[in-house]
Amino acid sequence: MGEFTGVVLGFPTVVFTGGLVVVVLFWAIVLVGAADAHGPWHHAGGAGGHGGDGGHGGHAGHGAGGRHDHVTAGHDAHDAHGSGGLLAAAGLGGVPVTVVLSLLVAVAWFLSLAGSAAVHSASGLPAAVRALLYAAVAAAALTGSWCATWILVRPLRHLFPDVRPPSREDFVGQLCVIRTGTVTARFGQAEVTATDGSTAVVQVRADGTGTGTFTAGSTALLYDYDPEGEFFRVAPFDAPGGASPDTFTT
Repeated sequence: MGEFTGVVLGFPTVVFTGGLVVVVLFWAIVLVGAADAHGPWHHAGGAGGHGGDGGHGGHAGHGAGGRHDHVTAGHDAHDAHGSGGLLAAAGLGGVPVTVVLSLLVAVAWFLSLAGSAAVHSASGLPAAVRALLYAAVAAAALTGSWCATWILVRPLRHLFPDVRPPSREDFVGQLCVIRTGTVTARFGQAEVTATDGSTAVVQVRADGTGTGTFTAGSTALLYDYDPEGEFFRVAPFDAPGGASPDTFTT
């Protein structure tokens, strides 16, 4: 037991031991539900779909109060891609960064432990030679860890499909119900139903020919989205036979 402890706490295994402790603690926290296995950026990208704080019958996400949620989701998605950029370049993309790093650390620790134990058990080696062998073990552990992780992530990619975060532009081409008394080039709100069945109140604007043609409860078509102004452009739409707008929502 003493020899094992000496190898674990000796160079180069001790370099990976600290990382292994962090990995074990992280997955223990995940098991008790206090963290997400995908990492802290995962929630904003998928939480609530198009919804927001649910302050009005599940409305928000894309409305006046949804601007911060949308920006945060985009920022967190960007952070996730940035964090995994180097891993993707190394051929380790396609799975959560937490899984890749955990595999890298665990495999590197095991290889380092095995190599260090072999060097430690060899007797009669000069100190300089032993130091070179330990350095070689560290390099081999890093290389072997990358190779093993590269092989392991390939089948794991099927378990983590790349899901694009929801966007307000998903609503373009859908029907909505006007919720304000009128829609002008500067003002207007409408309610739209997302593909998951939730509803959102969005900002809408009418062009010059459409101004004054909308009333509360009328049906309109979201035909364009302005990302700078964060509003949709709408055109009048008459549902055949008085059918509900939900009938034509895709």
